[in-house]
Amino acid sequence: MTTINDIAKMANVSRTTVSRVLNNGYASEDVRKRIMRVVEETGYIPSLSAKSLRTKKSGVIGVILPKISTETASRVVSGINEVVAKKDFQILLTDTELDKQKEIDYIRLLQSRHVDGIILLATNVNKQLTDTIEAAGLPFISLGQDLPGVTSIVYDDYHAASDVINMLVSHNHQKIAFIGVGEEDPSVGKLRRMGYLDTLTKYNLSIKEEWMAEGDFSIESGYECAKKIIKNSEGELPSAIFAVTDRMAIGAMEYLREQGFNIPDDIAVAGIGASTMSKHISPSLTTVDYFNKEAGEKAAQLLLAQMKKKKEKEKFIQTYRLIIRDSV
Repeated sequence: MTTINDIAKMANVSRTTVSRVLNNGYASEDVRKRIMRVVEETGYIPSLSAKSLRTKKSGVIGVILPKISTETASRVVSGINEVVAKKDFQILLTDTELDKQKEIDYIRLLQSRHVDGIILLATNVNKQLTDTIEAAGLPFISLGQDLPGVTSIVYDDYHAASDVINMLVSHNHQKIAFIGVGEEDPSVGKLRRMGYLDTLTKYNLSIKEEWMAEGDFSIESGYECAKKIIKNSEGELPSAIFAVTDRMAIGAMEYLREQGFNIPDDIAVAGIGASTMSKHISPSLTTVDYFNKEAGEKAAQLLLAQMKKKKEKEKFIQTYRLIIRDSV
């Protein structure tokens, strides 16, 4: 295997000069070209571990995802990578599969890999998580949850949900059902539910337990939740269903179609997420766009700034837009 000493001999320069060129330091153009020609001919790859020992930087940023297969995660990662790649950083992805213990485990794992910072797409808030973040002592950004002591980018879940209900009411819907997730997820599980409940209360509309069901983010759970709502309605069906994610809304639509309901004439459906699928299913799904890629870019920019200079905790609220389509 070719070493840096081999490169120095073949280019007829010192080992220090090779190291300086590989780290973008000063060297004459002739020397730089000579060294890089040898590097290309030999296929030499500099040792990242050796470099990190010298600089105390790995050039790697850890990203902890709740579910790597989702479109939201893909968009966020795209935004993160677009920013950090320009600064010659790489990203190391981990997938918790919605397991909150894995969030803890992966923070510790990434710390052991000497990453320069971590971006967490958080799905819960608890003391063990925040204690682990503090103990890691790394530049850290939370995306999706407002974590104590951590710079966070949060989506405006309460107002987004409220705007969906306002829109449904403006389309003459007064019997609005709800498909949510567990409140251990404060943003999606709690704030979107509060936005739904408070807005119904504002209009003095009925809040019925039989019109509310809890899923687990999946299309399948959306299907089962819609099934539960329809079967429990006892003759008084809702005129609309609001699901806190597009995936669950799409599952609900699948069940409604199977049962012979026309969407939106019999029952309207709305979600949150602006997934690609939401635009291409029939009827197209009314949804909320959280600009996930831009959120990823913002998280990366904040992390890079934090890596340069320690900053106090900040909180940023991501903008959104309501997209009204054929499902309402």
